[in-house]
Amino acid sequence: MGDKKGNWKGKTFNRSKKDENTLDSKINDTESDHSPIDQSLNPDSSSDKKHTGKTVKKQQEETSVKEEIAPVDQEADVIRLNKYLSKAGLCSRREADALIAAGDVSVNGEIIKELGVKVKLTDQISFKDKVLTLEKLRYVLLNKPKDSITTMDDTHDRRTVMEFVTNACEERIYPVGRLDRMTTGLLLLTNDGELAKKLTHPSHQIKKTYLAILDKPLSSEHLNMLLSGIELEDGITQFDTIEYDNSNDKTKVIVSLHSGKNRIVRRMFAGLSYRVEKLDRISFAGLSKGDLTRGKWRFLNDKEVGFLKMLK
Repeated sequence: MGDKKGNWKGKTFNRSKKDENTLDSKINDTESDHSPIDQSLNPDSSSDKKHTGKTVKKQQEETSVKEEIAPVDQEADVIRLNKYLSKAGLCSRREADALIAAGDVSVNGEIIKELGVKVKLTDQISFKDKVLTLEKLRYVLLNKPKDSITTMDDTHDRRTVMEFVTNACEERIYPVGRLDRMTTGLLLLTNDGELAKKLTHPSHQIKKTYLAILDKPLSSEHLNMLLSGIELEDGITQFDTIEYDNSNDKTKVIVSLHSGKNRIVRRMFAGLSYRVEKLDRISFAGLSKGDLTRGKWRFLNDKEVGFLKMLK
């Protein structure tokens, strides 16, 4: 990088080597021979030797020196650049690495392309000239009503899910995955880009459970076929579990699956000549509706957030 770029040690956007050597020297002088405080750092130490009763003043001076030296060994205010971007709600860490390599990210006005760089929380981090700030991570669970689009905005001026969480928080949150316009049920919204990436990536196989109401009773033969797998235009797909919601009404079934393919539940039933008249997601990644009514939302509690982050 050019001369104007900050110096960092071990890929940390940090103080210069010269400053570290100066402070290391002070530390060595302070600790050598177990002497309380070096004369050069404590000009009043000679006075303390004459007046041994003034212990409070001496402790204050020792504390002052320790506070000056402490940042050398502490990195509590230091964070990896890709993690900063993720915590700012911009994207996941992996996506952040791509943005950094592309030269879209700058630290204190200087473009950083090297991966693994660490920055201070007090540094100014920008993405394409837009200054980023660390937001409080928010996790909002919405019971989506029908006839609403899972998108941030709609060019055709149709109702979106964002209209139901307008007053949820100041932070800008985004839907995790999507539900069809006429599908109801659980939808998670968050500004945690890293978690959102994990919950939507096929490799993590996140479980979803739906209550489906069909246009006619589901036969036992077709139930078994849906468990074994049926072939669609994009490959063979199967439900993990399927059961009748009511033994006397075989038009209502509860299905679980890990696939995240578009309109997969409706397409699977359509493959056997059934039409799904109503579809409601009753569970997502272990989260359940409980008493959350249609069109309402709630924040996830700490236990629920912790559970989602522990998912493999």
